[in-house]
Amino acid sequence: MKRTEYKRSLRELQIELVKLQRDCCFKRRSRILVIFEGRDAAGKDGVIKRIVQHMSPRETRVVALGKPSERDRATWYFQRYTPHLPEDGEIVLFNRSWYNRAGVEWVMGFCTNKERERFFEQTPRFEELLVESGTTLIKYYLDISKREQAERLRDRRRNPLKQWKESPVDAVALNKWDDYTAARDEMLRRSHHRAAPWSIVHTDNKHDARLNVIRDLLSRFKYKGRRDALCRPDKDVVYRHTPDAEVFR
Repeated sequence: MKRTEYKRSLRELQIELVKLQRDCCFKRRSRILVIFEGRDAAGKDGVIKRIVQHMSPRETRVVALGKPSERDRATWYFQRYTPHLPEDGEIVLFNRSWYNRAGVEWVMGFCTNKERERFFEQTPRFEELLVESGTTLIKYYLDISKREQAERLRDRRRNPLKQWKESPVDAVALNKWDDYTAARDEMLRRSHHRAAPWSIVHTDNKHDARLNVIRDLLSRFKYKGRRDALCRPDKDVVYRHTPDAEVFR
């Protein structure tokens, strides 16, 4: 896709996002929660940035929590996330979420097997309660190939504008590729349920991934003035998780 075509398509989709917010949030006072998970350098920051770029900052929040505090570790695991859930009329996007426990915390040895098992037992119930209370919950897992991840991590180290993204976890991401693959597969299998299913996004092509996540997000809502032709994601880029779904190994 040429850059001019990408920019034109992105602008059209961002106009649709503003329509969605105006109708669903301003008028109907909906609560929308969008979770973005994925490997390091899979493009979560870029997708989120394009979604919120022209939306009202008063009704749109991006949540990217840092390392848990001692108090966080001494309380119910989900407690540190509940203050950030959307209120009426809000759209909240989580750049990583409670699924840290199933991914990086498990792979890096930051949680015990007992804590992880408790997480898998409680997560579907927790998410079902959110949905039953009126929250629209959407979950995306951004998937990336090992080769593309290596290239993007190298770019982070070289690009002075991206070095803030570097972390100790990045340094071992490639070495622990197989561990993260196993953790991802189990997370998708055990936390994909009717109330809050997972969608997979192939992100080796950043532009395609950004546009199609927005199309998929828009396709889930009926709002005034929706241009249906713009809200049709490419099913080879964004698709519902199934036991035999295609993912990078």
